[in-house]
Amino acid sequence: MIEIEDMRAFVEVAGGGGFTRAAARLGVAKSVVSRRIAKMERDLGVQLLSRSTRGVTLTDAGAEFRQRSELIIGAFDEARDAAAAHRGQVAGKLRLAAPTAFARLLAPTLVQMGQTHPRLEIDVSFTDRVVDMIAERFDVAIRIGALPDSSLMARRIAPIRSVVAASPDYLEKMGRPETPTDLARHSCLLYAMSPVGGWSFRIGGRWTQIQVAGRFRSDNGETIVDWAVAGLGVCNSPSFLVEDQIADGRLEQLFTDYPTPEFGIYVVRPPGGEATARVKLLTDSLAERLSRCPGR
Repeated sequence: MIEIEDMRAFVEVAGGGGFTRAAARLGVAKSVVSRRIAKMERDLGVQLLSRSTRGVTLTDAGAEFRQRSELIIGAFDEARDAAAAHRGQVAGKLRLAAPTAFARLLAPTLVQMGQTHPRLEIDVSFTDRVVDMIAERFDVAIRIGALPDSSLMARRIAPIRSVVAASPDYLEKMGRPETPTDLARHSCLLYAMSPVGGWSFRIGGRWTQIQVAGRFRSDNGETIVDWAVAGLGVCNSPSFLVEDQIADGRLEQLFTDYPTPEFGIYVVRPPGGEATARVKLLTDSLAERLSRCPGR
């Protein structure tokens, strides 16, 4: 008899293109995934996957079975969520992607969720790349900054501004820039994924782009802050990344009279249907925690 976990294993293999990645996502051995799918093929009397040294591909029967299996799994998960909700519980697995720099803010929320909901499984990937949520089968992702146009569903859960700062040692050696235009004479620490055009400030009642340059560039926000603390240049970083360093004097905030643009922290999910109980729990919990954090 085919079981729901057999279907789930097949869908993971079909979506991820292989047994190894599917096993890692499911948290089981590769041999378990292989046995489940082989058992389904015997029970159905049809081959679902074509296997070769180059990987696996769906047969025609496998493609149709995958589509129907996804509907069944979705309905099963919704039924389980509904039953758990009557007990005040949220159950099942939540696959989440978030920026590396956001780990410190996100961790307390995940701890609280896990303690309150013992049947909830949390699988989180901290990465600074923009994941393909559908292909990689993420339920939800955290995004910071302006969102590009896409089919993803998004909810803005908190505002955020960047803070321009430098270490006391750097300012003593290179001088303190008094206005944003002074940055032309300074070494700026650049975020590799920022849009081209410089740093924006509100000067004289209008937004102005200030062209900046520097020797150091990274796609990791925490690395940029570490460079700033080390005296390598001026950073323009989200407030939550530099608030501790400013509080203890390792960095000094610059240009307090020149606001930077306000961006957002977003929870995004694949399109279609209502958010699951797991996604709603994460979104509401994180929004509530961020509302209590100063400087967002």
